Amino acid sequence: MKRNLKKAASLALASTMALSLAACGSSGSTETKAADSKAAEGDSKAADSAASGEEVTLKFSWWGGDSRHEATEKAIEAFMAKYPNIKVEAEYGAWNGWEEKQALAIQGGNAADVMQINWNWITSYSGNGKNFVNLNDYSDVIDLTQFDQDVLDQCKIDDKLMAVPISLTGRLFYWNKTTFDEVGCDIPTDEASLLAAGEAFKAKGDDYYPLALGEYDRQIFLVYYLESKYGKPWVENGELQYTQEEIQEGMDFITKLEENHVIPTLATLQGDMADSIDKNAKWINGKYAGILEWDSSVSKFKKAIEESTDKPGQELVIGEFPKFGDYNGGFTKVSMAFAVSANSEHPKEAAMLINFLLNDDEGIEISGTERGIPCSKKALEILNEKGIGDEMVKEANAKVTSYSKFPLDPYFEHNDLKANPDGVYYKVFGKLSAGQETSAEAAQELIKGIEECYSNYQ
Repeated sequence: MKRNLKKAASLALASTMALSLAACGSSGSTETKAADSKAAEGDSKAADSAASGEEVTLKFSWWGGDSRHEATEKAIEAFMAKYPNIKVEAEYGAWNGWEEKQALAIQGGNAADVMQINWNWITSYSGNGKNFVNLNDYSDVIDLTQFDQDVLDQCKIDDKLMAVPISLTGRLFYWNKTTFDEVGCDIPTDEASLLAAGEAFKAKGDDYYPLALGEYDRQIFLVYYLESKYGKPWVENGELQYTQEEIQEGMDFITKLEENHVIPTLATLQGDMADSIDKNAKWINGKYAGILEWDSSVSKFKKAIEESTDKPGQELVIGEFPKFGDYNGGFTKVSMAFAVSANSEHPKEAAMLINFLLNDDEGIEISGTERGIPCSKKALEILNEKGIGDEMVKEANAKVTSYSKFPLDPYFEHNDLKANPDGVYYKVFGKLSAGQETSAEAAQELIKGIEECYSNYQ
């Protein structure tokens, strides 16, 4: 599908709506002598630049949870110790509101030198290759031989490398085993066991639910459910592959989960007064006992229940992929990447920081799996050799990348669709949960919104 990328960037930035989230695992782990030579050459040239003595200040922006913030700040300190003439100023925060802030920064030409970005920002916000530096121009600084070519290609616009991929990611079901054991029911593996869990949790208390899904979570769940049943990708060649009747069936299933106390209504979630589920007191204290989450983001959910003040030491486990049909539903995607703003006055030093985080031994060890399982072959090898990183993240990444094989079109996460609260997904599932639309009306509105979005950018 031929994209009008310039039009996409213009419209998206003008709206200042959300940009989007996700990790790019690489199966390779062996470095060739040529790759080693290339890396050494890059390190040497980077060192020559640093040794010039020029005082340089870089701004580095990212979002995430506390553990990612702590690891990244530590990595920045190590980078500045290695290159004393380069000062790095950190700008970070939680995901909530981050997209809008970065949209304004890109639009205003004052984005950070180095940006942690989501994969779809490349499509929607690169300005047809004008807003981000072509990192192919800095292959003497960033060792690109550590990344599989097909993964690098996903980060290109018109053969310009707009960002270096950090990781691959997918969504999995995670369950609070402590709560399930207390309730006395099995962890769900299909529709019947989901409904049985809803009944058991309701008997435990009205505030107890086996699964919690926000608006965007519901859209991803809907796609997973339908792909499991019908074996078709959600979107292919820029066209929605599902009929209104099939999508209505998925909407009916989500309503069924609400009616059978499997998931709380969106009004209930909003009434909890939490920015995200990992910060929700009901999650922290085990009343919400399941999530559908990216493998690269699960650490903050796990930490929240383990460090709960009222109920410390709860156990989070990776569940099986629930079977709703004969197919393996779900998708994987390039998650996060590092890009350099085209307005950066020090793109080479910015590239040095990226290489340090992704390919330098010290940067790799400090970063661990805070942004998912690395795409960099060198990083993956070091983490495996030294046993570094969250074992749950490693297990989850291997599980989802081997199970979920459907493709994801980058416009699935376009602002027009997933922005909170004005995106199509939020509006449709909000109305469905509130009883303001029937499943047929919700399906029709979802299709209309998706088709309008795709017609604007193809």
